[in-house]
Amino acid sequence: MMRMLVHVCCGPCAVYPMQRLAAAGHELTGFFHNPNIHPYQEFRRRLEAALSLSKESGWPLMVDEHYGLREYLRRVVFDEDKRCRHCYDMRLEGVARQAKEGGYAAFTTTLLYSKYQNHELICERAAWWAAQFGVGFHYEDFRVGWQEGIDASIRLGLYRQPYCGCIYSEQERYDKTWRKEAKTAKKAGQQTAQPNIEHTT
Repeated sequence: MMRMLVHVCCGPCAVYPMQRLAAAGHELTGFFHNPNIHPYQEFRRRLEAALSLSKESGWPLMVDEHYGLREYLRRVVFDEDKRCRHCYDMRLEGVARQAKEGGYAAFTTTLLYSKYQNHELICERAAWWAAQFGVGFHYEDFRVGWQEGIDASIRLGLYRQPYCGCIYSEQERYDKTWRKEAKTAKKAGQQTAQPNIEHTT
């Protein structure tokens, strides 16, 4: 059992991890820190879903309402193929810093729940930031509760987002012309920036 800060990427992805961690006896505080969700209205919808889950479940939730689209774009421009790494770093640096400042024994992230995220890269970056700030990183593979979390979020009526969150994934989700061109390029063996067409949680 430990006092743990849990990075919450959204309400639906937090349902199963928070239940599992609470059942293990950990003292939990959520931390909503997702600065590059696009557009701004989507950012607000995800925040409201996280707040709703916090209220329903009874665990405290700290919120960083800073909208960091500009910072994210400055990091990722001309390096779009590594955009997920930049995204993870922005979030995990923030939660590691908050864990250190708040005196938590460790932190973890609900990003580890999604089957559509780069699980290994998340673990690598989380461990790196934990070392930088001298706090623990608590690893669990929350993907085992994928369907359980989906079912629970539907019962709770939580907003379920249809794409990962960044401006690039929004285009990949909704731009049919881009998807067609990317598919054609892939068949031709060309390089195309499309690590995950669908990031649905």
